[in-house]
Amino acid sequence: MYQITDYTKRRAKEIGVEVEASKKKDKKLDVYKDGKFLASIGAITYKDYPTYLKENGREYADERRRLYYIRHTKNTLGELLALYLLW
Repeated sequence: MYQITDYTKRRAKEIGVEVEASKKKDKKLDVYKDGKFLASIGAITYKDYPTYLKENGREYADERRRLYYIRHTKNTLGELLALYLLW
């Protein structure tokens, strides 16, 4: 099960959503707004910014973030939420 980071909790509070560990085995987070389910985000098999930051330091994490921004389209609500909450 994915351990929700302080980074993600802080970012969720900034945009007014709640996050919980996902009920889907292949996702990290379930995102809710006013109790209404919005999306399941973050593939459990991939790392995210706070994980890279903890394991490899800021320089490496920032480079992984930059590459993430390049390769994701941000066309869906799930992608936008993942971008903000995990990256």
